[in-house]
Amino acid sequence: MSKLHILKELWDFLMQNKRWWLAPIIIMFLLLGLLIFFAQSQAVAPFIYTLF
Repeated sequence: MSKLHILKELWDFLMQNKRWWLAPIIIMFLLLGLLIFFAQSQAVAPFIYTLF
């Protein structure tokens, strides 16, 4: 099962069941995941320490 298929299923779930309150939570998890992904390079590390 591809990652895009999982995202499409999640989007369909949000649209059919009107679970709009989940959208901000999912967006924050995605942003946190991107932050962790980009933090693996040493150039971003000092900026992360100022956030926390």
